[in-house]
Order: sequence, then structure tokens, then C-alpha cells
Amino acid sequence: MELRQLRYFVAVAEELNFGRAAARLHIAGPSLSQQIKSLERDLGVLLFERDRRAVKLTSYGETLLPQTRALLEQADELRRTARGFAASEPVRLGYVSWHPPDLQERVSGVAQLLVDAWVMPSHTQARRVADGSVDLAICWVRATDLAEQNLQGRLLGADRLFAVGHQDTPVEARRTVVLVDADTDAWASWNIYAIEFARATGASVVRIDDHGITGPGFYDHVRRLGRPVISSPKRDATPLPRGLTRRPVVDPVPIWTWALVSRQDETRPAVLATIDALTADVTVDYDPEKDWLPSDDPFRDVTRPG
Repeated sequence: MELRQLRYFVAVAEELNFGRAAARLHIAGPSLSQQIKSLERDLGVLLFERDRRAVKLTSYGETLLPQTRALLEQADELRRTARGFAASEPVRLGYVSWHPPDLQERVSGVAQLLVDAWVMPSHTQARRVADGSVDLAICWVRATDLAEQNLQGRLLGADRLFAVGHQDTPVEARRTVVLVDADTDAWASWNIYAIEFARATGASVVRIDDHGITGPGFYDHVRRLGRPVISSPKRDATPLPRGLTRRPVVDPVPIWTWALVSRQDETRPAVLATIDALTADVTVDYDPEKDWLPSDDPFRDVTRPG
């Protein structure tokens, strides 16, 4: 006996017509009839009297109908209670510099999302997921990183990177500069991305040791170099100085993907529900003829041609 069969029994009892009950349940009529017969065999009694013109409850069916309704209501209450437990269960999330603006709204009713204020680089956030310090992280990862740390990633968003320079017209990737910082603890992910981008497009690599990937130091490098410099995806509140502008990068357009990273062996319902709530239907327009992703980006097959 299955709860599904009991729901079928109630539907037929209320409709007293197999065709209408089947339509209400969105199943085929013959399948509904077979399920009712199976339930009757399990119970050892006939629930309905059938002929070509009418369907009516037997005395056994009339006796069992209110008990069945009560049993189904108990099952529904059990589900509601379980969902309530999950919705109040804390899920810890770390991020680097970006998260969806409606983060809490998406997860509302699914879990109690605790956003960790300890903002750290992508590779560090991924490692924190692996060691259990947080449950989820929004960061940039390679497929290799996921495999080595027994993690999985779901696409959450993407940035189309731009350059900063003295003009406002589009600039070809090969005419740009990417900065690579000596501090690999802080800038490991960006350095990997920037170096591969330069090798693939012909952009120039300039090595620095002052953390000038962002902030006022970044604009100092743009002025010093006199060339358009690719801006990293790390959000920065420093206003754009007068005389400098954002320039679209073309041929190709550099794309930086954001992953929602979790452990491969994750089983907690609240965490799994949070992942689904945040990543359902997320896609990124990607044209391999115009755009660029690193060769080891885990979402090359998830993005769709734009």
C-alpha cells in the first residue's frame, strides 16, 4: 500500500467517476483503474462497485474513506513539519566580492542563510567548503579544483570584464594589459585567469607587488602604463578617477564565471534546497566566436550560445 494509491482512492471516491478522477490526478484512466485494483488486493476488500453507468462506494469504502483522509492529512502535516525544520536550519555561505542582490529572498522558506562576513579569495573560499568551515561558497573555480577537493559547482552568474583606460571606445583583447600580483595567497585565482587570458589573446602581462589589482593602486598602474588595463571582477568602491573610462573589451570578450560550490557528499536537505533555490534556471549567454572562458572553466558546457 502506498500513499499515492490512497490519494487515488480519495479522488475516485469524491468524483465517483474514473475519467474525471484521472483527469484531476493527471494520470491515464487505465493506470488509475489498475492502481485502485492493486489497493483493493492489498486491503482485501472492494472499495467501489462498478458498472458501465456508475461508480459508487461499497460499505467498506465508505468506512475507510474518512480514515484515509485523516491518514493523508497526517502525511501532509509531516511534510510541512519537515519543511519547517529545514527552513530553520542554518546554512553558512561564504563569498568573495559578489552575490546575487536577492540572495536572501531566493532562499526564504528554504533555509536560514548565514552569510559569512569573512570575505576571502576564491581559492580560500573553496578550501573552506572542503574542510567544512562553510557549507557553500560563491567563488571562481576550475574543474581541476573541484575534482581535487571533492567539490561540485553550480553556475550562479558571470561577469563580462572590461578595461580601464583614457578612451571610451572598445579595445581588442590583444591590446590590453593584465596585472599579475606577487602575492599568490591573495590573488592566486586572478593570476591564473589573467595569465591564461594573456597567452590565449596576446594581451600583455605586467607583474606587480603592491596589491594594485584593485583600489587606487589599480588606477595608478593604468596611468603609469598609459594602456587599457583589464579590471578584475573583484568589486571595488573606489570611484573611477577623472580622465579614466571603462572600455569594452572585444575579440574576445573575457568572461569570469561565479560558481556556487558545495561538497560532493553533501546530504543536508537545507543545503541541497539552498543550492537549487539559488541556481535553478541560471544560464549565461556565451558565444565561443566572440567570448573567452578559461580552458578549465567547469561551465563551458553549461553556458549557452548567445
